[in-house]
Amino acid sequence: MFGDLMGMMGKLKETQEKVKATKERLNHVIIEEKSSDGLVNITLTANRTLKSIELDDSLLKDKDQLEDYLILTLNKAIEKATQINEAELAAVAKEGMPNIRGMDGLFK
Repeated sequence: MFGDLMGMMGKLKETQEKVKATKERLNHVIIEEKSSDGLVNITLTANRTLKSIELDDSLLKDKDQLEDYLILTLNKAIEKATQINEAELAAVAKEGMPNIRGMDGLFK
C-alpha cells in the first residue's frame, strides 16, 4: 500500500516537472494570426504572451475600424494559442495520471 502511495507521489512530482517544462516550451511556440484581408498581423506565444502587432497604414485613418480589426484578430489568435496550450498541458497531465478507472475521459 505505501509502495503504491510512494510511487504515485513520485509520479506526481515527475508530472509537475513535465508541466513546468511544457509551459516553458510553450513560451517559444509562436502563433501568427492575420486578418482575412491581411491588414492586421498578430504574433503571440502559445502561453498567450503578445509578441507583435503589425498594422497596415490604411487602418490608421479609421479608429473604429482599427479597433474592430484588432479585437477580431486578437481573439482568433488567443483562441488558437489557448487550444495549443490546453492540448499540450492535458497531454502531460494525462501521461502523469495513475490508471484510475473512470478517469480516462477527463483528459481527452
